[in-house]
Amino acid sequence: MIISIVGPTGVGKTKLSVELAKKYNAIVVNNDAMQVYKGMDIGTAKPTKEEMDGVTHCLFDFVDSKTNYTVYDYQKDARKLLEDNKDKNIVLVGGTGLYLKALLYDYNFEEETKEVNTYDDLSNEELYELALKKDKNMDIHINNRKRLVRFLNKENESNNNGDKLLYDNVIFIGLTTDRENLYKRIDDRVDEMINLGLLEEVKYFYDNHINSKATNTAIGYKELYQYFDGNISLDEAIDLIKKNSRHYAKRQYTWFNNQMNIKWFNTNYSDFNKTIDEVVNYIDTFK
Repeated sequence: MIISIVGPTGVGKTKLSVELAKKYNAIVVNNDAMQVYKGMDIGTAKPTKEEMDGVTHCLFDFVDSKTNYTVYDYQKDARKLLEDNKDKNIVLVGGTGLYLKALLYDYNFEEETKEVNTYDDLSNEELYELALKKDKNMDIHINNRKRLVRFLNKENESNNNGDKLLYDNVIFIGLTTDRENLYKRIDDRVDEMINLGLLEEVKYFYDNHINSKATNTAIGYKELYQYFDGNISLDEAIDLIKKNSRHYAKRQYTWFNNQMNIKWFNTNYSDFNKTIDEVVNYIDTFK
């Protein structure tokens, strides 16, 4: 059985993944594009050892931040992991839709196309600028995000219909909350990350002159790089992190609702055990 947990930041995916892994004697497999990178802990909300609670976690914190680790790399690594553990239950957890689709669906890449990018963390304006750099004569509207991403990847994709689910035992679970509460939790989480030492974490990468796909696209890192460059104030950087995080959450909902058949559950923050029970009852209907 493969249980896939999706949703935006701050809805309880990490805690639910661990509880379900303990319930079904499963291993937890990362499905977040940024949590693969070493040292990018606070800004990516990577689970701590305490949060892992003794459960085996795979594909977290294993890629050097200077490495251009792509969706193609993830597809290879994650599919091998599933094959090696086909006798076990798997809990996939994360919010990177394209990585999840590349893993579970008939979504294929040629080996030489390692530059395929999800662009999940870029705004429409940033995508539009990249597209213009690729072809100054391109005429795609700035609000047509799907076409912009397709344009940026069109020379790199091969046979990407992505319609056929490759596994017959997948259960898709989504955690959500109302928009107002979600945005408040995102803002509070950013403040908490600052208190936990996000500035020091990002400063390490900045001082070591690490300008990679990871640091240039990850929310929390690219904004603080602007601060360290002296282009914006710290308050402006923090506000930008919150703004970009909210926009990213909105895009995540759009992606999952359009691409996959997700069963959504409202997170009960006052009693998370009730959320766990609801999800478990739903999963048990598939047995």
